[in-house]
Amino acid sequence: MSDQTSTERTVLIERLSAETFEPFGEIIEAGTVSPILINEGRCKRYSDLAGVECIGGQTGISLFQAELRTLPHKLTMMERHPLGSQCFIPMDRSEYLVIVAADEGGRPSFPRAFIASSTQSINIKTNTWHGVLTPIKGSGLFAVVDRIGEGKNLEEHWLEEAYLIKE
Repeated sequence: MSDQTSTERTVLIERLSAETFEPFGEIIEAGTVSPILINEGRCKRYSDLAGVECIGGQTGISLFQAELRTLPHKLTMMERHPLGSQCFIPMDRSEYLVIVAADEGGRPSFPRAFIASSTQSINIKTNTWHGVLTPIKGSGLFAVVDRIGEGKNLEEHWLEEAYLIKE
């Protein structure tokens, strides 16, 4: 969503939902599928909430410690990963900013920005343009599930003019 009255380079933040995020990836949260009871009925398992994509290499689990950002946020660069998806799981259950864009001729199109709630994790599809990890509250610690291995799995695009991401 853009604010066309002030500037073409302003992106307004939206609430994250499965429908709005579907072109870019999956939301991971309890309650989106019916759970299966396990462990003598004392544990609910919400199965297969997102698919991990990995071309070559292997799937790995890492921890990322990102600096907290403030709003409004200036977006100057977007990146994508052509060989695998990336799943971001906030370790401290804090809100964070998610910025994504469709591909337009090998470059990111006009971005969309979302606020992920404290109970939402995201899985960004392979080859989807996205901003860097952008926590706005909490510690900035995330578990990340993504492709580990040889080959070029990072493409960065520095924007000619920054976007201002705001509420």
